[in-house]
Amino acid sequence: MKLFLSSARLRIAAMFCVSGLLLWAAAASAEVNAAGQILLEGAGATFPAPLYKRWIKAYSDERPQVQIKYDVVGTGEGIKRFLAHGVDFGASDAALNDEQLAAAGEDVRMIPATAGLIALAYNLPGVTEPLKLKRDVYVDMLLGRIKRWDDPRIAASNPGVSLPKRDIVRVVRRDSSGTTYAFTNHLSAISDTWRDRGPGVGKIVDWPGNAMAAPGNEGVSARIKLSVGAIGYVEYGQARRLGLAMALLENAAGQFVAPAEASGQAALKNNLAAMPANLRLFLPDPKGEDAYPIVTLSWLLLYPRYDGAGRADAVKDFVTWGLTEGQTYSRELGFLPLPDELLRLSRSAVASIR
Repeated sequence: MKLFLSSARLRIAAMFCVSGLLLWAAAASAEVNAAGQILLEGAGATFPAPLYKRWIKAYSDERPQVQIKYDVVGTGEGIKRFLAHGVDFGASDAALNDEQLAAAGEDVRMIPATAGLIALAYNLPGVTEPLKLKRDVYVDMLLGRIKRWDDPRIAASNPGVSLPKRDIVRVVRRDSSGTTYAFTNHLSAISDTWRDRGPGVGKIVDWPGNAMAAPGNEGVSARIKLSVGAIGYVEYGQARRLGLAMALLENAAGQFVAPAEASGQAALKNNLAAMPANLRLFLPDPKGEDAYPIVTLSWLLLYPRYDGAGRADAVKDFVTWGLTEGQTYSRELGFLPLPDELLRLSRSAVASIR
């Protein structure tokens, strides 16, 4: 009996030893796999998300040793995570302000990575011609002062168009948004009322009246598509993908201009001479006869140095790829390929990372 018990104990001990060896082997294998693959994490803007997702897929296919995750959480949350060192890169349609740069405590890099147009998209069944909206008209529509689509001020710029006798439903962003920042920056540039007595500029603003709020560019555009009589501000490519009607807006030269690649490029090329050394350039009211009036750069936020040469090299390689091969994806998704001189400046800033 004692011999039997002793043998049983030995068998049990042997089983635990084998199990331990198997667990150790599995852990060792996982460490080998992890050691050969770098994971980069980013978070931020919804505006450029379709482009960044395409970049990540194409880049990871070419370089499977680097895996990249991008959380589409909006500019405000992306900046928050970046400043807290919770990600490897942030993404924002509103470059860091002076207070945020001071809070960072280091010479962070703000890299213009793409650019895009903000469209005023609307849902008016039966209105087949794109509506023309003067600057003071679309400001007052968004302030809630012009309440109906058949208002004489809208009709004045659209002779022959049968405007519906319907209330205007404004759709705006609910979350902290770089798109909202760029849009309200434009409205403040063209309207003293908006700037001084209205919502002003911000990633989140207090919209007058009963505006309908939705999260992200996708949420706003989906709400417009579902709501007859709606109008809202969305990234051009997103509006195009959903087949939304988009207004021709009066620009600084007094011309009605449609959102399109050509009008967006005109806005960029005519206004890049003022680019500062830190690459923080806003275009609240671009000059030029052919320039679309609401255009924004979109930045990747990078640290000046990363722990470990491998991580720094991976970040630099991915962003440099986006500033070269990645630009070829811009047109099909409704974004603006950056002008060559701006790409040169962006790549130079990336190269300085250690």
